Amino acid sequence: MRPEDTEGPGGGLPVPMVWLSMEYVADGLLRTVELMEPTTLEFRAGRDALALTMFLCASPLDASGGLPTPRVDELRLLTAYGSAWRSWVCDRLAELGARAAAGDPDLALARAAWRWLEETELLAADLEALGPASWERAGPGTHAEGEVQVWTPAWQLGLPLGHLAVHLY
Repeated sequence: MRPEDTEGPGGGLPVPMVWLSMEYVADGLLRTVELMEPTTLEFRAGRDALALTMFLCASPLDASGGLPTPRVDELRLLTAYGSAWRSWVCDRLAELGARAAAGDPDLALARAAWRWLEETELLAADLEALGPASWERAGPGTHAEGEVQVWTPAWQLGLPLGHLAVHLY
C-alpha cells in the first residue's frame, strides 16, 4: 500500500540520493582504512562528519562513484586540525537552507546529522590535559592511571577520524 503523502516529482516520495551517496562513500572509506570498529559511536561520528563535509562540498562524486583527487585535497584541508570546520558547516547549512526547496530530503538528513554531531557528547581522553610531562610519567606504551577524560561533542572526535581516513585513502 502506498503512503498518502506523495509530494515528490512524478507523484513519488522524495529520496535523499545525494545524502545517501555521501554517507555510503564515507562509510566505505572508514571501513576500508579500518581505524575504528563500525559498531562504535566514534565510527558513526567519523562517518557523519565526513559525509556532511562531502555533502556540503557540493557532491564530490565523479561518474565512477569514486572520490576525484582535487576533492580529496579539499576534504583534507576542510577536516584538518585547526580548521574552522564547525563554523564552515553552520554557514554552508544556512546557505543551502536559503536556496533549497522546502522539504529537501537531502538537506533534512544533513541537518539531522549535524544536530547529532553537535548535541551528542562522547567520553574521550582530554588530549589538551596531556602534556609532555604526563607522557614521560606514563612511559611509552603505558596508560596513566589518572587519565583525564572529558565529554566532548561527537564532531570533535569524528572530524579527526574522517580526516585520517581521507589522508590514508
